[in-house]
Amino acid sequence: MKKIILGTAGHIDHGKTTLIKALTGTDCDRLKEEKERGITIELGFTSLTLPNGHKAGIVDVPGHEKFVKNMVAGVGGIDAVIMVIAADEGVMPQTREHLDICNLLSIKMGIIALTKADLVDDDWIELVTEEIRSTVKDNFLEDAPVIPVSSVTMSGFKNLLDELEHLVSDISERPSSGIMRLPVDRVFSMKGFGTVITGTLLAGKIKVGDDVEILPGKIRSKVRGVQVHNQLAESVSAGLRTALNFQGLEKKLLNRGDVVSFPGTIVPTRRVDAWFNHLKSASRPLKNRTRVRFHSGTSEIFCRVILPNSNEILPGQSGFIHLVLETPAVILPHDRYVLRSYSPVDTVGGGEILDNLSPKQKRFSDSTIHRFEILKSGDVTQALLLFCNEAGPQGLEFSQILARCGLEEKKLAGLMDSMISRGLIVMFSKKPRQISIPGVIKKLKQELLSQLKAHHARHPLKQGLLKEELRIKLPKEMNPRLYSFIIEELVKKNMINITREFLSLPEHKPVLKDSQKNLRDNIFLLYKNGGRTPPTRKELIEKLKVQSKAADSILGILVREGGLVKLNEEIFYEAGELNRLVGEIKDQMEKNGEITIKDCKDVTGLSRKFMIPVFEYLDRSKITLRMGDKRVLRK
Repeated sequence: MKKIILGTAGHIDHGKTTLIKALTGTDCDRLKEEKERGITIELGFTSLTLPNGHKAGIVDVPGHEKFVKNMVAGVGGIDAVIMVIAADEGVMPQTREHLDICNLLSIKMGIIALTKADLVDDDWIELVTEEIRSTVKDNFLEDAPVIPVSSVTMSGFKNLLDELEHLVSDISERPSSGIMRLPVDRVFSMKGFGTVITGTLLAGKIKVGDDVEILPGKIRSKVRGVQVHNQLAESVSAGLRTALNFQGLEKKLLNRGDVVSFPGTIVPTRRVDAWFNHLKSASRPLKNRTRVRFHSGTSEIFCRVILPNSNEILPGQSGFIHLVLETPAVILPHDRYVLRSYSPVDTVGGGEILDNLSPKQKRFSDSTIHRFEILKSGDVTQALLLFCNEAGPQGLEFSQILARCGLEEKKLAGLMDSMISRGLIVMFSKKPRQISIPGVIKKLKQELLSQLKAHHARHPLKQGLLKEELRIKLPKEMNPRLYSFIIEELVKKNMINITREFLSLPEHKPVLKDSQKNLRDNIFLLYKNGGRTPPTRKELIEKLKVQSKAADSILGILVREGGLVKLNEEIFYEAGELNRLVGEIKDQMEKNGEITIKDCKDVTGLSRKFMIPVFEYLDRSKITLRMGDKRVLRK
């Protein structure tokens, strides 16, 4: 069975709801207010089984100018439109506005139902048909059949059904591939089911038991039940209207305009880049920073229009726009949208989303315009390279790319594998999958090597830089995984050395001057002669009358050479002496099973000044294990 959604459109009181009732037997006006006023206010839903067995979902929309926002919410997910025009009135304002909206949303197919044909004669029908042909010239309904019908006498309904069959046969079904999403057009509670939402599944597939996320509120839930055409189902795929109910979810948490998707696949946004087509019928230019109403899917959001390369777009013109949304939207690239003015409320234009997670950009900048041109004319590969370049040292994670490119997971993974094999991108982390581009990585490598070179020039006696110290000198937004990847790459290519946690250039060799050699020998001798009670760092500086910086450099060299062992910032031991001391302590522990600082003092004769740093060193070295005020040997 084909999965097709048909929607109505047309001016108020032209007979849209009456036509659907005559076709399906269902009155889509369900609200008390609609019955009392005799007009459609809210969206109505039903289904139609055609003579050939095809079943189409039907969305009936209001025609009153005050409820155009509801109309836009209804036609956003349809495949074809039944444009309803009353024979006794002909083309009216909302006929034109609804036609513009369908054009802006890129609806490609439809038919025209000329209702109330029983109220006029054939000559009048001919005149109205000519007017309709003139109105729909140069748009998607230009070649659509015009079918006179009467919902009172039922005349013309056979022709209408025949044309609907042809229409449905010609429509291509929506592919089930893509990111699963279902814009919510109705929320209600139902006894025995709890909270229920309805909408048209735009892409993907959803089934009972699936974990879902309802955006932009990021509400997690599980699908408890699925209905299609009022029948229970285990699953539903793209192109069908469906009702879903959820486990333990309160109705007040959901609203029209929300989107149901799988967790972590779409990121709500407040900044959008788009291509905009300004309607010829618009009453005034669209100026920079104009406040407008943004319609996408079933949502309506207020926003500001930023024009990147002009101060205004005239009616009938097209151009790039950046939208700053007042509340988050849930959209993907290539989605269609409609803009309506803030006040008075009129449809002014619409078009295609180019980037759903756009950064801030500078107006009248060549780079900004170039960016827009890539997004409009380039393919997904070029867009992905652009996003990677903008991410810079942060890189991009797979989930971010998924939300940015609008591709389903398998297709995106295949694209990335192809780009990696061609050398266009680099995967620097596999869990999670994260990528960057060679240009960004090359720049970061150059910056890293430059920092090391500068450090060696400033501190010729130091072995190098600690990894964490070097990372701090690089861009603060640097991804830690990308940093580790770059270090590994440079080490593999022998462009840097790594000794313990110190990084250095291969050509860097600390060379002591004669005066520094003498200082080194004097410092080592002091520690050698100091035995178990060596001088502290402070005492060393005072005794030799040297600057602390010079002393620290020589101490660092002696530690790296293995002559001294650093216990803390003040206490250093000659390596051989420390080994003998540790041996005595271990012998005592093997004999007694444990040792305290007091016991150790009795054995070694050391004061707490030295004993505490020694024990802390033993703990760090995994030789001893502290248990209260005692130490035992680690097994």
